[in-house]
Amino acid sequence: MSTHDDAAGPSAEDAKLVTLARATRARARADEGAAVRDLDGRTYAAASVRLAHLDLSALEVCVAMAVSSGSAGLEAAVVLTDTEPVLDAVHDFAGSGVPVHVGDQRGTITRSTTT
Repeated sequence: MSTHDDAAGPSAEDAKLVTLARATRARARADEGAAVRDLDGRTYAAASVRLAHLDLSALEVCVAMAVSSGSAGLEAAVVLTDTEPVLDAVHDFAGSGVPVHVGDQRGTITRSTTT
C-alpha cells in the first residue's frame, strides 16, 4: 500500500465519488460515507452500518454492493471518515493498485493511497 498527500485533488470522476459519499453519509447520519466506481463505470455509495449484530465500514458495504451486483472489480474508491480506513475488503475484491481517496466527513480529501 502506498500513500501520498493529494495536493492536486481527485480527478473529476473521483470528485463525483466524493459527492456521493458525502451525501450518503449525511443522509444516513453515519460515521462514514464511501463510494466506489467499478470497472464498468457503475458507482455504489454507502454509509457505515453500526448495529448490535452487524458492524460494517462504509467501504465494506460498497464492496458488498459491487460484488452482489456482479461487478468484476473496482477502478477507484473514496472514503470519508475520522478514523484510519481499513482497505482489506477493497484489496480482497479488487486486488492491488486501486486508488483510494481518504477525506474528512465534510468531503475534503486529505490524502490518497492504493491497495
